[in-house]
Amino acid sequence: MKKRMLVLEDGNVFKGFGFGAEKETIGEVVFNTGMTGYQESITDQSYNGQLLTFTYPLVGNAGINRDDYESIFPTTKAVIVKEFARRPSNWRSRMNLDEFLTEKDIPGLTGVDTRRLTRVIREHGAMKAILTDFTEETDALIDRLKSVTLPTDQVAQVSTERPYVSPQNGRRVIVIDFGLKHSILHELNKRGCHVTVLPHDTKVDTILNLKPDGVMLTNGPGDPKDLPYAHDMIRELQKHVPIFGICLGHQLIALANGADTFKMTFGHRGFNHPVREIATGRIDFTSQNHGYAVSEESVDNNELRITHIEINDGTVEGLRHRRYPVFSVQYHPDAAPGPHDAADLFDQFIEEMDAWKVEETNA
Repeated sequence: MKKRMLVLEDGNVFKGFGFGAEKETIGEVVFNTGMTGYQESITDQSYNGQLLTFTYPLVGNAGINRDDYESIFPTTKAVIVKEFARRPSNWRSRMNLDEFLTEKDIPGLTGVDTRRLTRVIREHGAMKAILTDFTEETDALIDRLKSVTLPTDQVAQVSTERPYVSPQNGRRVIVIDFGLKHSILHELNKRGCHVTVLPHDTKVDTILNLKPDGVMLTNGPGDPKDLPYAHDMIRELQKHVPIFGICLGHQLIALANGADTFKMTFGHRGFNHPVREIATGRIDFTSQNHGYAVSEESVDNNELRITHIEINDGTVEGLRHRRYPVFSVQYHPDAAPGPHDAADLFDQFIEEMDAWKVEETNA
């Protein structure tokens, strides 16, 4: 295996060995604390442009299968592990992690202390990093990193360019694709929803002309403030149809209604985040993947109310509009991977659509 190193913007260097695609890459280095679900995580488009570090020491022992993709063409910049399993053992496995990353043109780094790397990120925050061979001096690499501006068009990179349909005979749901996970579509289809997926920049008139019963705003990468057109779209759309937002969709609903968002130090990326529903006190363990959050102090009580909070750090995890049938959560109720505690939020979305339809009929 070829020697390769990870150089962080703050000067930290992690030396190891390369696997997967043989190429240099630059992006934001982050960590995921999940013990399982590496295939779903790597193919989650919310990791667009990021060097994904797994804190669990052995990754890839179940191989890669054909069922657990969250996207077909993942855009994760790199995968960093303590050790990867060269000989996976699972009846569904079709290839190992090295073969998969090579096929998807994603470089990997193994043989590094991922726990130490995680501590660095926790202390100093997610930062720019370069994964490269031993061909330049560290100081030169750091100077190069500092001169790099990371892209802000991440949603445009991962959203579908053309509409497509996942047909059923039930309620008609429009899904606005900001970088969706396939598991969201699975959950809607399981409930008999006729799903039409539209690009991230679809106009309000186009959406309403399809006569939806509800609109889903999906997860996706990057800063929600980079999508002002989505804020405008939501402000108008929420007057006409029920909306359910997940992750980035949650942040966009907040911004569209006067709240603010901020970049977290290292974000929430894992599958055991406890979230409390304020109204009932119920606690769910949730799957999360986000580097931005809604500012609690900025939530306008005339427009939105906070419905859920994260128990560990108190960040806002759920919102509901006070006048319109609009609600959102920061976490992933589709839970792929992760616990299914919050899957009933999809049932709640169904109930919102049905109640709204009755109101429209009686109006």
